[in-house]
Amino acid sequence: MKISDVRHILDTIGEMFPDADCELNHSNAFELTIAVLLSAQCTDATVNKVTADLFQKYKTPLDYVSVPLEELEQDIRRIGLYRNKAKHIQNLCSILIDQYGGEVPQAHDQLVTLPGVGRKTANVVVSNAFGVPAIAVDTHVERVSKRLGLAGWKDSVLEVEKKLMKAVPKNEWTLTHHRLIFFGRYHCKAQNPKCQVCPLLDVCREGKKRMKTSTVSKAKK
Repeated sequence: MKISDVRHILDTIGEMFPDADCELNHSNAFELTIAVLLSAQCTDATVNKVTADLFQKYKTPLDYVSVPLEELEQDIRRIGLYRNKAKHIQNLCSILIDQYGGEVPQAHDQLVTLPGVGRKTANVVVSNAFGVPAIAVDTHVERVSKRLGLAGWKDSVLEVEKKLMKAVPKNEWTLTHHRLIFFGRYHCKAQNPKCQVCPLLDVCREGKKRMKTSTVSKAKK
């Protein structure tokens, strides 16, 4: 894709969502890590409802490992896969206490070794908590990137991340990550994207296909 086309996409999404930011409520790197871990296969809105009480009860890694696993499970039972996530949280907190003095490590390669913390979670943490430029590819970022031609249809999540890092200026990585999420969450939705009113229809192969199909269907009627 041409640099000018990438710039057009970034600027347009920027105009649509100038204030895009992390929607997971948190007050420090530790809370953010827990929130992102909980958000896997779960909406941010649901996570925020759960952490509103969770973060009042648990302030430090020691707090999480000081309760029975069953109690922590009940505290997050509204979250999908809550049993596995409860185990991950307690194991993660044990490692933070034993190896990092109870603090979340700032290095990406250390973060990804923590239980329940994959590449996406680590990218979110380093970029939002520590100010390190990063692009976390979640389902919204992946979908939008492929529809707009910023990545290939068959690209893996890692390949999408690498292509975005190459196409987007480094100082815009974190901001672009947030804006792509907002664009995918509120505009270019999985099931009912707003193609008919999309300012990026001219560069969106998915949108052009959908609009063409819609026009053909109307013509047949």
